[in-house]
Amino acid sequence: MSFNIAIDGPAGAGKSTIAKLAAEKLSFIYVDTGAMYRAIALGLLRSHTDIADEAALNARLAEISVEISYEDGLQQVYLNGENVSGLIRTEEVSDMTSRSSAIAQVRAKLTDLQRDLAAKENVLMDGRDIGTTILPNAQLKIYLTASVQVRALRRYKEYLAKGQKEQTLAEVEKDVESRDYRDMHRDVSPLCQAEDAVYLDSSEMTIEQVVDRIVDLARERM
Repeated sequence: MSFNIAIDGPAGAGKSTIAKLAAEKLSFIYVDTGAMYRAIALGLLRSHTDIADEAALNARLAEISVEISYEDGLQQVYLNGENVSGLIRTEEVSDMTSRSSAIAQVRAKLTDLQRDLAAKENVLMDGRDIGTTILPNAQLKIYLTASVQVRALRRYKEYLAKGQKEQTLAEVEKDVESRDYRDMHRDVSPLCQAEDAVYLDSSEMTIEQVVDRIVDLARERM
């Protein structure tokens, strides 16, 4: 029987970075569900699809294929056969991801793939509704968060490191707050802490401390 770890939390909490490191320490497969939703968002942007138009959205989703593979131990995301792993981290894609991932048709498209992976392998999966919806029976659930100010600063530093200086720190903080509200108030699978999830605030913790905490919890339950 496979062992599943679900990590949920708001944008900028460090879920992807921490999940990758914890999965590596545990020799688990890391599944970046956010990257899968970002790939769909990129496809919708490229086709200029009006996501408020249900018929247009359904037609476009039928044409979109999202696949993941593991190459040299790293997850690669493919959109209609094209490796888009390096194209899905822009602010434009982030915004479309937040809006489109709230739509039931979009979520349904990826849910089966994610559950199939978890049924076959020991996986560590992160997202917004992994512990509450995608893997409700995961043996370990983590709700990873940090203050809005800390998360905004982290994101702002990432933008600066990439040479993206279009936004001020105050603007990034406002964007983080807006995304939190959208994620927590969407009609389909809103972001919330599962009743049996371990609450972990990383505001004053190093990445290594968070990773070690998750690894320790996993080993206790395995």
